[in-house]
Amino acid sequence: MSFAAHLETELAQFKTDGVYKRLNYLDAPQGPRTVMEGRGEVVILSSNNYLGLCNAPDVVAAGRTALDRFGAGTGSVRFICGTFTVHRELEAAVARLVGCESSLTYVSCWNANEGLCPTLLGEDDLVISDQLNHASIIDAIRLAKAITKCQTAVYQHSDMADLETKLKAAKDRRLKLIFTDGIFSMEGDIARLPDLLELGRKYDAVVAVDDSHATGVLGKTGRGTAEHYGVVGEVPIITSTLGKALGGAAGGFTAGPAALTDYLTQRSRPQLFSNALPPTVAASALAAVRHLETHPALVTRLRDSATYFREQLAALGFRPLPGATPIIPVILGETAKAIRMSEMLLDEGVFVTGFGYPVVPQGHARVRCQISAAHSRDDLDFALGAFKNVGTKLGLI
Repeated sequence: MSFAAHLETELAQFKTDGVYKRLNYLDAPQGPRTVMEGRGEVVILSSNNYLGLCNAPDVVAAGRTALDRFGAGTGSVRFICGTFTVHRELEAAVARLVGCESSLTYVSCWNANEGLCPTLLGEDDLVISDQLNHASIIDAIRLAKAITKCQTAVYQHSDMADLETKLKAAKDRRLKLIFTDGIFSMEGDIARLPDLLELGRKYDAVVAVDDSHATGVLGKTGRGTAEHYGVVGEVPIITSTLGKALGGAAGGFTAGPAALTDYLTQRSRPQLFSNALPPTVAASALAAVRHLETHPALVTRLRDSATYFREQLAALGFRPLPGATPIIPVILGETAKAIRMSEMLLDEGVFVTGFGYPVVPQGHARVRCQISAAHSRDDLDFALGAFKNVGTKLGLI
């Protein structure tokens, strides 16, 4: 069998198993509604555009201005050919936003996570990961284990007793790193950050939080999981993204003490061997941070809209997972049912993605709704009408 034929056989199996992913092409900016090729206008319930800043005029204008001022990029990595002043401005702004002394940007939060674990951890160290952490954390830990031979462990999701047991058993480790998501992207629940910090202090462990789905979302002013719990400035390491609430283009960062970001600048391979963010992206992300700082009411609007949508789904007879975030999973059980429902919703003009195994555990297939501050009540009611129509046809309500 040829190489291509082998791949085609596997792809055919993906389709049989109901896990084949089809790309939908948009022909207009990301927003509460957009234009999908072959579909026309659709309501978007599947984007991380939590604050609606992907197409905000000041965010777009900042990118255009940076293109004229800085060009497309430097053509090489930062320490070799220089780095743009806009990157320094952005790093200062995001550090201030999340309550850390310093930050360092990467081309994605995936890169930030992969730049963190293998750089900090050695064979005398241990990293302990929440069971439901994002794939980028899982792969960062796998990479560190392969490169540095560090020790690894997983604690049951948000189970502090299980985590403490593993910390007790690791008293001989030089560095103990506890790594968690802030908001868990498939469940929409929030990490027990105060408990994690307390265990970190008790067992001399460092807590790292990937706040990608919480930056711009949680807390009174969108400063993330730390603000949600009133512990801004107390989290040793925060990684997050610029590709969700903060403009949605691309990019990520690691924030913490200045010594950490300096050390990562010296030794983190994704930082040393990758070009910096394009200046257009850096500038638009900086504008998004400033927009958030001057428009904190966006966070309140987002929270109110998410509460409304979750309550109305439940009133229709669906089973959305409870929570306080704009991630609202509707549990359906079977993968085929989740995929079918997402297809039928798209026929109704609502774009929301269905997920099944292995993305989520067997028997926990779902459609995952994501609310934006840009959604009007009419947008949400239109989507709820589509859910009612599809749920009735599928016998779910």
